[in-house]
Amino acid sequence: MKNNDLAVMHWGTCRVTVEEGMLTEVKPVEWDRNPSKISESLPGAIQGASRVARPAVRLGFLQGKAASRSARGKEPFVEVSWEVALKLVADELARVKQQHGNQAIYGGSYGWSSAGRFHHAQSQLHRFLNQFGGYTASTNTYSIAAGERTLPHILGDLDELQRHHTHWPVLAENCELFVAIGGLPLRNAQVNGGGANDHALAYWLEKMQKQGTRFINISPVKNDLSSVPEAEWLAIRPGTDTALLLALCQVLIEEALYDRDFVERYTVGFAHYAAYLRGATDGVTKSPEWAAEITGLQPEEIRQLARRLAGSKTMINIAWSVQRARQGEQAFWAIVATTALLGQIGTPGGGLGFGYASTNLAGADRRVFSGPRLPVGQNPIKASIPVARIADMLLQPGEGFDFDGKRLTYPDIRLIYWAGGNTFHHHQDLNKLISAWQHPETIIVHEQFWTAQAKFADIVLPASTSLEREDIGSASNDGFMIAMQQHIPAVAEAKSDYAIFSELSKLLEFSALFTQGRTEREWLAAIYEEARPRAEEQGISLPSFNEFWASGKLEYARPDGPQIMLREFREDPKAAPLSTPSGRIELYSATVASFGYEEAPGHAYWHQAEYEAQARLRQQWPLHLLSSQPRTRLHSQYDHGKVSQQSKIAGREPIWMHPDDATQRGIGERTIVKVFNARGALLAGVHLTRDILPGVVQMATGAWYDPLMSGEAAPLDKQGNPNVLTEDRGSSRLGQGCSAQTCFVEIELYDQPLPEITAYQPPHFIKWGPESLPEK
Repeated sequence: MKNNDLAVMHWGTCRVTVEEGMLTEVKPVEWDRNPSKISESLPGAIQGASRVARPAVRLGFLQGKAASRSARGKEPFVEVSWEVALKLVADELARVKQQHGNQAIYGGSYGWSSAGRFHHAQSQLHRFLNQFGGYTASTNTYSIAAGERTLPHILGDLDELQRHHTHWPVLAENCELFVAIGGLPLRNAQVNGGGANDHALAYWLEKMQKQGTRFINISPVKNDLSSVPEAEWLAIRPGTDTALLLALCQVLIEEALYDRDFVERYTVGFAHYAAYLRGATDGVTKSPEWAAEITGLQPEEIRQLARRLAGSKTMINIAWSVQRARQGEQAFWAIVATTALLGQIGTPGGGLGFGYASTNLAGADRRVFSGPRLPVGQNPIKASIPVARIADMLLQPGEGFDFDGKRLTYPDIRLIYWAGGNTFHHHQDLNKLISAWQHPETIIVHEQFWTAQAKFADIVLPASTSLEREDIGSASNDGFMIAMQQHIPAVAEAKSDYAIFSELSKLLEFSALFTQGRTEREWLAAIYEEARPRAEEQGISLPSFNEFWASGKLEYARPDGPQIMLREFREDPKAAPLSTPSGRIELYSATVASFGYEEAPGHAYWHQAEYEAQARLRQQWPLHLLSSQPRTRLHSQYDHGKVSQQSKIAGREPIWMHPDDATQRGIGERTIVKVFNARGALLAGVHLTRDILPGVVQMATGAWYDPLMSGEAAPLDKQGNPNVLTEDRGSSRLGQGCSAQTCFVEIELYDQPLPEITAYQPPHFIKWGPESLPEK
């Protein structure tokens, strides 16, 4: 078998077959225990009609630059030469820098365009902009921003915690009860940022069941733990997990089931938290009876659950999706508090987890080593925004906002440069985003396909895919390093991000700094050699680059011993303190309390005013919409591929719905419906199931935005992107994360002729004047 046919994708390592320059087959490697099907979408899609073939510029931008920005997303494009396109980009960067300063440039990227470590678009963009003088950056992620901001105050850095989750083999031997808040969806565990060589989640869940571990799925959707058919299902109302956890804590204290020694030695703030649970601060005891009214569970069900947690070796895991909601920070705080009271943190069979199954990372029994990485340098501009606040930034330049204890100001962005992401997938309230998108003077994107982000840009530069260039595949906790060969020629005139930035750095006169005189292959060798001493620190001996490249694949030896998260802290909290202000678990954080946020008073907290506001919304919009990660693609990648297309209903994204809700509305299986609220409307195809709580509906994210151009301010999305409907509001002032899971809608039959799906078609192109820059 050849060693040079390997390619690394975010969803797995594959073997690639090419015939006469055409991609014909992409199949998973033989060592992957539960491979993803997403790779089947690549043949036909990579070299298909949706590719951005040549540099293209929006007609109005060629004619009138920023004066035409209200026409973004509506106008035809003009295909130009690379020379013309790059000069336009360089001139715009230089103009904005000179007239407004580097802080007026927003460097947008979400990092998921390539699993390769060198052709990592986010790193390439940030390195380029840093050396150009800096840019306004973003912090945290759409995936888990509320948790990323909360946990450092009370437990520690989330990235560090996730890399050290208790290994699955340890849990299989020791865990008696695994409680999955938000489930353990296999669809989420398909992917990892730097690749996923071995999808082991299904294997370990089956092994744990065979060895006697019991599972409880606390979720509005039974399918969130479909890989454990015998799991108990507690069908909780969306957004009420915090109330359940508070009630569990109240029972543990009331019935003296909590571990007093652990609380005294390893935590601070117990008295504050216990007083809140008793109702000392608001007159409301956080009892099972109180929580039952909120969660929809029975009081005795909650009380018995608390007793079971205390009487078993219990692991409690919370999915990332739970904190993507209003007050999502509090669910993470509450799980820390609950598991601290149980006293099992740092033990082999118990404790807590943040995102087992949220990617193919947490729990993997592999060495923690991230592999080669491109140096990006330092950003001279220190201003940044929470990533989920981009529309607010564009709409409110100069206005202040609160974030994690600081008062910050939105910068005045004149130019957006985006590479390696699709904000029309990630961001909420797309109609608000489109309005905000009219404010910058220039929008430049690198894109592989004609997504909505490309169609709403001014200058579109065609980027190559992972199969069209060489790279190194490597991911933390994955255990492999793969030499990624170029398998097919670059499609049409596509270039790598590195090649594009290299040419721009020449025009802007810092080429030597950016490229260091290296070819792409020379860069691969350089970043590989830089990684070798770091690998030695982790007990990994890497061969020379030439040996690695010739072999095609490295697999690291497994760790010497089992990993148990926070074991060292449990063994000696003074010798291995946490990174919190106290060095211990903070049930009450004086730091957070000092921020003065009513919705985050310094301990796990139920915000009754927010709950009541949502109850009023439900009077008009009675169905709670959950937007999940897709099974058939990564985010929006390869929505036009066959695996995603096979899942559609009459070309529309499926929406899961309980039969009782459907009957009330005269809706049947596989009918097309209009899903709507005050923010917008979309079409979807109905799938009826009793594995979802009545009053709740669920859609996957990632369908390419496809507006029906009718002249309306909020056009109907023909294909079914749920972010047409989700609210663009921060989770709270503490985390300012995405709150997509707090979304309420109504649904009705769509009885009009179905509009044509046009999302995958390139824009209309026209020829315009001589191929030269317009006169200034």
